Amino acid sequence: MCGIVGYIGHRDAWPIVLKGLKRLEYRGYDSAGISLISENRLSIYKKVGKVQELENFSEGRNLSGTIGMGHTRWATHGIPSDRNSHPHTSNDGRLTIIHNGIIENYAILKEELVSRGHVFNSDTDTEVLIHLIGEIYKKENVDLLEAVRLSLHQVSGAYAIVIMDEDQPEQLIAARKGSPLVIGVGAGEYFIASDATPIIEYTKNVIYLNDNEIALVKREELVIKRLDNVVQTPYIQELELKLEMLEKGGYEHFMLKEIFEQTRSIRDCLRGRIYPNEGRVQLGGIKEYADKLKNIDRIIIVACGTSWHAGLVGEYLIEEYARIPVEVEYASEFRYRNPIITEKDVVIAISQSGETADTMAAIQMAKERGATIFGVCNVVGASIPRLTHAGVYTHAGPEIGVASTKAFTAQVTVLTLMAFYMAQQKGTLTQAKLVELLTELDHIPEKIEKALESNALILDIAHKFKDSRNCLFLGRGSGFPVALEGALKLKEISYIHAEGYPAAEMKHGPIALIDEEMPVVVIATRNSSYEKVISNIQEVKARKGVVLAIVTEGDTEVRGMVDYCIEIPDASEAFLPLLATIPLQLLAYHIALLRGCNVDQPRNLAKSVTVE
Repeated sequence: MCGIVGYIGHRDAWPIVLKGLKRLEYRGYDSAGISLISENRLSIYKKVGKVQELENFSEGRNLSGTIGMGHTRWATHGIPSDRNSHPHTSNDGRLTIIHNGIIENYAILKEELVSRGHVFNSDTDTEVLIHLIGEIYKKENVDLLEAVRLSLHQVSGAYAIVIMDEDQPEQLIAARKGSPLVIGVGAGEYFIASDATPIIEYTKNVIYLNDNEIALVKREELVIKRLDNVVQTPYIQELELKLEMLEKGGYEHFMLKEIFEQTRSIRDCLRGRIYPNEGRVQLGGIKEYADKLKNIDRIIIVACGTSWHAGLVGEYLIEEYARIPVEVEYASEFRYRNPIITEKDVVIAISQSGETADTMAAIQMAKERGATIFGVCNVVGASIPRLTHAGVYTHAGPEIGVASTKAFTAQVTVLTLMAFYMAQQKGTLTQAKLVELLTELDHIPEKIEKALESNALILDIAHKFKDSRNCLFLGRGSGFPVALEGALKLKEISYIHAEGYPAAEMKHGPIALIDEEMPVVVIATRNSSYEKVISNIQEVKARKGVVLAIVTEGDTEVRGMVDYCIEIPDASEAFLPLLATIPLQLLAYHIALLRGCNVDQPRNLAKSVTVE
């Protein structure tokens, strides 16, 4: 949540920062701002709305300067407005800050600062922090790095911050705790950002700041300290990200591009990990714990949102094939309970960004209680891979659309691999069965490509559903989390109220909602629950419900009783979630477009939830 970009070097800062904000806009887009220092004069431009509004507002102004920083916001404190937009300044106007995160004790700090004569111009917690830093800077007679360090000892919460001093245009100060921050290393220049997407155009060499680290960034010098004042040796990594991954590549929207990329992203996820002819799965990221997996008592999966839905699919797969008990928990609830966790437990934490605040807190709690933690993450170098004992990257590539598509199917693919790997270690699957399953899994990308061929049909169906006010999604077994995910996609980007339910639960309440105005989407593929799902469809039709069914290719029985039908290729039950998800993603996409919604940047949402 919130995007940060900073630059210091020999180039004009404005175009670099502005382009960086556009690349980061998926992290927050209710307001944006940029500050520059030129000829020892601080200039700040900020505007409510998208980054384009800021660009229009600043047109024709003097935007020179080789040091600058910018921010695109997802509101936490204070409504979206010009006055609440970042950057914010200190009481004397000398310092300016951009901030991602939440300062939890800001109210107490603000009250103390007001009593000492400070005047605030916004409703944000961020302005309180820069006022505190400014006061310490002035009173303690220390340099800015030390003033920031001392101030951060007084705040609680999460932050990624960048600070400029009007009187010292040769430096930026950056710090992080609980929110990501990366520094790009160039020749006589440095780039600072929330993630690597704004940096890749200029350098592939980056440093990921760790929690409780603070950096002094100059054109020819970089100093990193911990908050306890111990100097750190920067660890420079080379990015694997490619610039073309961040472009739409001829598609109208990132979401559509990412839906159609799933053939490739799942293939990349499988590459080097399955050997169908040998009936073998190889997961180097958790190989060290192969013996432990033979004797664990249970697995706890923690995640939020779409990742939680992937975890539910993982529960079905791991219990079915590895015969290990699995619990799936919302990380946001798990961390506030007093769960029973032992050293015999394995916790699998799932997060696309690797920075989800609630999931990170759940990891920390489970580690303190002795559990072994595996991570499933898409972003190399993110916080969760560094917090966990081991894990598996999804290799889905950058996902810019806020509503997750390819990241979800990549997570499901990784969890499928983990289920088969655990079964391999425990001997709960025969070699012949593993050969059969892995051979089919190897061909799932081609089946996904086939499922994508229904795009035109789904657009036609979307016209029929676009004016709906509510929608019900039903599924059984592993089709239930698919129903949940389908409902989430629809409400995220089209703003139609939608709910996912186990099909058998419909009779326990939701059936009261069904009439001729209520579309019902049913996952009705040929699996072990097929006959039961048919009964549920008949119950809906008896109450004049409008039914759209996702069916196995060639199905005639369901087709004869529903209003609309979308076919997906036949597959073993283990892989149906991967295939059945595709038409639901396309359905949500087309309905949202027909309703005039912004599918890449839906209202009130942000891609990476780095605050509670």
